[in-house]
Amino acid sequence: MKALVIGATGATGKDLVNQLLNDKDFEKVDVFVRKPIDIQDNKLKVHVVNFEKPEEWKDSVKGDVAFSCLGTTLKSAGSKEAQRKVDFDYQYEFAKAAKENEVDDYVLVSAYGANPKSKIFYSKMKGELEEAVKQLHFNKITIFKPGMLERKDSERTGEVLGSRIIKFANKLGLLESQKPLPTDILAKAMINSAKIKSNGYSSIKLGNIFCFAEKSNE
Repeated sequence: MKALVIGATGATGKDLVNQLLNDKDFEKVDVFVRKPIDIQDNKLKVHVVNFEKPEEWKDSVKGDVAFSCLGTTLKSAGSKEAQRKVDFDYQYEFAKAAKENEVDDYVLVSAYGANPKSKIFYSKMKGELEEAVKQLHFNKITIFKPGMLERKDSERTGEVLGSRIIKFANKLGLLESQKPLPTDILAKAMINSAKIKSNGYSSIKLGNIFCFAEKSNE
């Protein structure tokens, strides 16, 4: 199989790419990034792109399965408008290009609580992205909705503190359903989902994440 990845420089994306490169079921891995990445592998092809200009790179989004784990924080983006550009616009353009190039399988990392009707900006944005991607009618769509993620060497102070608090509560037998999920486990689940030939709709619980696999007939 040939994998396509957007968000390869994030914590989940790094784990995903490393695992794909070590997976014998994937012969090729194409990543789409804004800056060059320091990974050398015969299976890997790096597309350094300007996400503002999808017309320049959309024809390269060709493969068997597309993985989308791109995302940023409001603090890093600087504004809600800038965050939406990364978390919605760029991802939707990637998904649209994949559909136009007849990619069958689309795997999207969303967020726990994503809801297009939410009054919370982040949850609403993630929910709107889910709905927009579903409307593209891929043959198979898998959406992961993780809660708190455990990222290696995270620099997100609030996330690190929150993770420590929940882990402490877990030791006391509390908040088990909110146990932080390591990004490498999420990446593994994403890859496994791409290997499942599913028909219809199914949901799978893995730790504190939910995987929704949907097959839509056009």
